[in-house]
Amino acid sequence: MTQFLSASSIEEHCSREPIRIPGAIQPHGYLLTLAETGVIAQASENIYEWSGEAADSLLGRPLDSLFGAETAERILRELALLPDGKTRLLGTIAHEQFRSNVGQPSLENWALVLHRFSGASIIELERTVAAGDVHSSMYPYVLSFLGDIESTRSVVEIAQIAAREISAITGFGRTLVYAFSPSDEHGEVLAETLLPGFDSYLGQRFPAADIPAQARALYKENRIRLIGDANYVPQRLIPELHPDTRQPTDLTPASLRSVSPVHIRYMKNMRTAASMSMSIVVDGRLWGLISCHHDRPKIPPFEVRVACEHIAQLVSLQIAAREGQVDALNRLGARKKLNELLAHTAKSKHFIDALEEHSQDFCDILSATGAAIIFEGRVTLMGDAPPTEEVEKLVAWLVNQADDEVHTVNAGEDFSDFPAGTSIVGFCAISLSKVFRNYVVWFRHEVIQTIAWAGDPRAKLVNLAGTMSPRESFEVWTQTVRGRSSEWTGQEIEIAVEFRTALLALVLTRAEELANLVVELSQANRELEEFSYTVSHDLRAPLRHIHSFSELVRDMDGDNVSARSRNFLDRIIASAELGGKQVDDLLAFAQLGRVAVEPTNVDLKRLVDEIIQGEEIGSASKVVWKLENMKNVLADGVFLRRAMQNLLSNAIKFSAGNAQPVIEIGCYSGADELVGFDIIYVKDNGVGFDMAYADKLFGVFQRLHRDEDYSGTGIGLANVRRIAERHGGKVWAKSDVGQGATFFVALPVFARPNKTYADESASAVIARMVAAGEIAPSVGVRKKSLKDG
Repeated sequence: MTQFLSASSIEEHCSREPIRIPGAIQPHGYLLTLAETGVIAQASENIYEWSGEAADSLLGRPLDSLFGAETAERILRELALLPDGKTRLLGTIAHEQFRSNVGQPSLENWALVLHRFSGASIIELERTVAAGDVHSSMYPYVLSFLGDIESTRSVVEIAQIAAREISAITGFGRTLVYAFSPSDEHGEVLAETLLPGFDSYLGQRFPAADIPAQARALYKENRIRLIGDANYVPQRLIPELHPDTRQPTDLTPASLRSVSPVHIRYMKNMRTAASMSMSIVVDGRLWGLISCHHDRPKIPPFEVRVACEHIAQLVSLQIAAREGQVDALNRLGARKKLNELLAHTAKSKHFIDALEEHSQDFCDILSATGAAIIFEGRVTLMGDAPPTEEVEKLVAWLVNQADDEVHTVNAGEDFSDFPAGTSIVGFCAISLSKVFRNYVVWFRHEVIQTIAWAGDPRAKLVNLAGTMSPRESFEVWTQTVRGRSSEWTGQEIEIAVEFRTALLALVLTRAEELANLVVELSQANRELEEFSYTVSHDLRAPLRHIHSFSELVRDMDGDNVSARSRNFLDRIIASAELGGKQVDDLLAFAQLGRVAVEPTNVDLKRLVDEIIQGEEIGSASKVVWKLENMKNVLADGVFLRRAMQNLLSNAIKFSAGNAQPVIEIGCYSGADELVGFDIIYVKDNGVGFDMAYADKLFGVFQRLHRDEDYSGTGIGLANVRRIAERHGGKVWAKSDVGQGATFFVALPVFARPNKTYADESASAVIARMVAAGEIAPSVGVRKKSLKDG
């Protein structure tokens, strides 16, 4: 009776199979391992064919007893230099091979391959036709292939040429090139070369389960695998355990490694007597395989296999280059559309009006069939999108998702309330504000696919004895897939995130009127009154410049603008900008003392990553960032972002003169008097400061460095101190002149319920954002927004 197994049972069984430590090799070569002392530790039981002696009689003997003094010395020298995880083809040696069924020894050439893996030294011997340099014999094959692929333009063309070339040099009856899908890892046959009598698999798919996860990992480490005869008798390693480790030897890099009995059964079910596979690895991912099959035992010469391995490496490089070119062109086209759309949006009074006017372009940037914009309680639909009520249900679900970007090709599976019986099945959503449930969502139609499988992918069997057996049939099985859209590519997700960033900047700009109202209400701020003298003092010089240089332009040049006058105008602009910046910073500082703090659990790593990747802290391209123990902290997310922006901006600014700026950010639990606090630190390797002036650091407009050397208004650290104090925490710093500085922010860790802002008024949120510097006080919003609430 045949018993069917679930996919999870199959995967569990395959993950336990010891495919890296089979304890045996295939019989078309010989294998030795060495002890740490350099003597023979293990030998394959067929070594007697090479040595004329049984394997166990060689154990503990020096290598020169097999290879002679010169070759043994060279082997040991090369192994000593070989890094762990590396393989080296040492060359060929001529040897008189002994066989019990042959009357006299025969002189043959043997390739000598060395491996260092997991601390073990492994020697493989395989018969070769070429004498001397094996590499020189494979060059004609590789050069021929290089000449053929120079003019190719597509991945399929490369695959076709590779299949044809490998078929020609190996003589296998069927050569396939197939690629693995990045989403589900199923393999699709892209190219094929057949000899008469072999079945075609061109265009068909092989289920991902045909190659379990650990086998895929092995294909990435050992790029070629040969099974010369499906009926081979495995040759055991003697002894079974390595004497140094008392463990089975890991044969991952060995080309002679014996393979899984399940795979042998798979071959036989496929009516294949011999197979050879070469890995195609692109950007560290197992992109696909070049797979050869034959109906009789077949062992291609060693040098031919080396040539095939090199061809597979060239295929990997060519595919990476072609896919990179296509990806770059697609990205360029998408960004061009995005920039044009943003240009239209910037000219419009409200971004939704501009996006509605160019709705097709808006959908096209993500190759979508429809879209929806949910902003300030209003749902705007474009193209083919679900009804408003369904979009509102989707948004209610999205707000509870952890990520700001959510995408799927099967909305029915991921979101159970998604409307059934519709042609729309995929969506990509980005959050503009989870607080106000503002989202942008793109939608895609269903793409009905008819897939030809090389056998039913559901058919996995186990026999009565409990031994795993692969599916027995490779007859074409056709499947119609419904309810799925096309995949959202990585570049499309990037474009969506870029659009979100640009739109958020625009939305904040549209908030200017409301923000101005908040600024007016904060004019009587106590902190502003305390520092009025300082403000007037710092603003006096810029105002004097404005007045003086304006008079000079009028008196000296009149209506004719000279180069000198232009210089004065430049200085006027610079002074005005400085004055404006000081006023803005002071107003934001004053507001920090009046706006409510709303602590939540903040993901510190995510917050820091967003700041580093953003533009708020200036250029940080050459900075080495080191992040440690970036846990969640209890804080007002908007205020904490402001504090971290100030600290990171200062760290960049004061370490910019270092040839290699290094900035470390971390968090740890406080001790002693700081028990119950999370302590965030930012450490740089910049100019540092004299600790004698440490008390001045966090004062308003207190600066320890000259304006000519380091720009700024001197209010950033005062903001950091005020934010920490509003949380019930504290700040301090440590430094040595010329040795960098470390700034610390302690935040209390008392339990508070997580707070959401679904019911928080728009004005309260804008006020908090102004206080934290997220919106400049000079920015406003449309009156329509105020009226809408």
